[in-house]
Amino acid sequence: MIEIRPSLDPELAALITAQQRELAESGIPAGDRIFAPGDDVEYLIGVVNGRAVACGAWQAVGSGAAELRRMYVRPAFRGRGLARQMIVAIEEEALAAGRPLLRLELAAGLSAAIALYQSSGYRQVTSITPGRVRFEKRLAALVQ
Repeated sequence: MIEIRPSLDPELAALITAQQRELAESGIPAGDRIFAPGDDVEYLIGVVNGRAVACGAWQAVGSGAAELRRMYVRPAFRGRGLARQMIVAIEEEALAAGRPLLRLELAAGLSAAIALYQSSGYRQVTSITPGRVRFEKRLAALVQ
């Protein structure tokens, strides 16, 4: 189950802390680990058997665009399709809010994440930041 949660939710904070720890241990530069909760970001939590095990977020940026952020799945729950489900949920929320263009940027060394985004239809675009990879996806409006 995927739920929308407020930025100060304690389960979200625990997931973000775990994400930050994992990034630090993998040598991702500090700038990539900054977490600043805010009202302009919509956070989603993936829950399995009553436990929060995944998170993701989107934030409006520019006209008609949103940035996908804070994707994380606890290691013990990886390989079950939770990240892909989270991406779909984020895309649905962003599209419903009139944001048909999703963007994201991540460290070039996160090969599993890069493969996930590519297999989810995101195309690589030029990044202006060295050591970073930028992706975009234009969402098709749902036909009624």
